Amino acid sequence: MLKIYNTLTKKKEEFKPLNPGEVKIYTCGITVYDDCHIGHGRSLYIFEVIRRYFKFRGFKVKFVRNITDIDDKILNKAKELTQKKSLTIEEAWRKVVDNYTQSYYQDLEALKINKADVEPCASSHIPQIIDFVKVLLERGFAYQRGGSVYFRVREYQRKFLSYGELSGKNIDELLNFVRIEPDFHKEDPLDFALWKEKKEGEVSWPSPWGEGRPGWHIECSVMAINYLGETFDIHGGGRDLVFPHHENEIAQAKAKTSQDFAHYWLHHGLITVNKEKMSKSLGNFLTLRNAIKRYSSDVLKIFYLSSHYRNNLDFSEEKIKEAQRVKDRILIFTEQLRLYSIKGTLKFSYPQVEELYQKFINFMDDDFNMPKGFSLIFDLIELVNKNLNEAPDFFSEVKTLLFKILEIFAIFPEERQLPPQFLNYIEEKVKERIQLRKAKKFAQADRIRKELLEKGIVLEDLPSGQTRWRAL
Repeated sequence: MLKIYNTLTKKKEEFKPLNPGEVKIYTCGITVYDDCHIGHGRSLYIFEVIRRYFKFRGFKVKFVRNITDIDDKILNKAKELTQKKSLTIEEAWRKVVDNYTQSYYQDLEALKINKADVEPCASSHIPQIIDFVKVLLERGFAYQRGGSVYFRVREYQRKFLSYGELSGKNIDELLNFVRIEPDFHKEDPLDFALWKEKKEGEVSWPSPWGEGRPGWHIECSVMAINYLGETFDIHGGGRDLVFPHHENEIAQAKAKTSQDFAHYWLHHGLITVNKEKMSKSLGNFLTLRNAIKRYSSDVLKIFYLSSHYRNNLDFSEEKIKEAQRVKDRILIFTEQLRLYSIKGTLKFSYPQVEELYQKFINFMDDDFNMPKGFSLIFDLIELVNKNLNEAPDFFSEVKTLLFKILEIFAIFPEERQLPPQFLNYIEEKVKERIQLRKAKKFAQADRIRKELLEKGIVLEDLPSGQTRWRAL
């Protein structure tokens, strides 16, 4: 029984898809005004694993992740570009959007995970956004002021009694969050913009209310409904999006359709760096691209797997070094199993392997407990170490389960064996130790054993005088 922690209800719930055997997922993607950072990478990776696990459990998955290409930060960057180059604001906006969209796709490729099934841009859905806003105006949930259109939060609350349900706060509490940026065009401080009147030096689109651009929140409501229907299974994103973004998405969608928007809301924790908020001003801003170049995509993924997706995760060099050690240890284990074949089925005849397989499912069914699911790889290593004399079929079953876990976690999608230089290093160290033992230089030989042990490699001296190595 797959259970998911639902932010909307504040509890774990059994996952019941709207359509049996099918799951529809929408997540908020990046805003293309800068390169992705390691926090974006965590979000991209988490939902890729969730998608893979759903497929593993037999679901047909439709996964939509938007790209926000209309936003104040993008427009500010475009304005800066017009001052540096002889470009119109429209040309500069397009250049910024195209540049960072391409950068995003390069980061996805470097992280070695797939695109979503659909990755729509806000600017490609202006007609749908305008039609959506028209309905909200007709139904009395919106009003026009000059060339802008605003959503009436209290009117929504009067009819549906659910504004603040996602964030777990009442309207009076939420009012504190919106007083920071007062807008005197609003009837109420809680109201938010559905359509923004064009300001000088901004890119804009024609509408019944004049030239302007959509508000941030309306983009996701429109695109989610456009690709997944008025009601779909899962909406996800970072915890920082719960309010106001996701709260307002729900309000807009329900005000238009009178239907529930998403049944389950998944929110992942955020990344800090050495226990501080990641910020360019603090000098601790780490782009995804630089992190992958410095550490590798697999090491970064293993780092992401060190904490449950709902928890915040602190980045540090110490944790990255531990992730590197974990990667090396797993690669050593895959090398041990290199000569064994992978079975074409996940039905296991060895009870110990079957038990670990069921444990993996139980962990992942419990709100996608990725750290515990991933940790079963080390149970497999321990199982092999206790049964080194088993038949080849046993090792084939272990390898089958190992590679299925690695596939779900998108670890080693291409590299599944030790680099030749690392294998040569191990073999040379083993030979050196044998010679030292023959020369009765046991202290030096023990130092080599300890050096390899720190890398997750156990040496076993055989009666024949040979030495074999295996994963710890």
